[in-house]
Amino acid sequence: MTEPITLDINAVMKQLPHRYPFLLVDRVVECLPGERIRAIKNVTYNEPYFVGHFPHQPVVPGVMIIEALAQAAGILAFRTAGVIPDETTRFYFAGIDKARFRKPVVPGDQVTLTATLERSIKTIWRFSTVALVGDEEVASADMLIATEPNK
Repeated sequence: MTEPITLDINAVMKQLPHRYPFLLVDRVVECLPGERIRAIKNVTYNEPYFVGHFPHQPVVPGVMIIEALAQAAGILAFRTAGVIPDETTRFYFAGIDKARFRKPVVPGDQVTLTATLERSIKTIWRFSTVALVGDEEVASADMLIATEPNK
């Protein structure tokens, strides 16, 4: 069995094309290529969407949690494929099923993002994902991600 990989923010930025304000993975605490990933998103009051969602009771939009899960799954896909993405490499949502939101995420929360690789066929990857705050599940979804290889 291979040792789990960890990534700090600098390594995450080498693995994902996203940048502020859309880079939503702060750290990878465990990645087993071909299997699973566990990453962290620290939520602060300074997130740009809190200005309008909602000014007097800030809540992370569910779509942002799903995007954070997709970014974690993307790191797992690239690591599994042995791809170091560059400016021409992309991955896209190809489908999302069974998305559920169970509890609001607010400033001060640390969200643990997990993705498990269910299967991959060529450039299509299927993941089961879960977001947790502490031990409580806050969101989950099954998602398909399509990778676009380097040209």
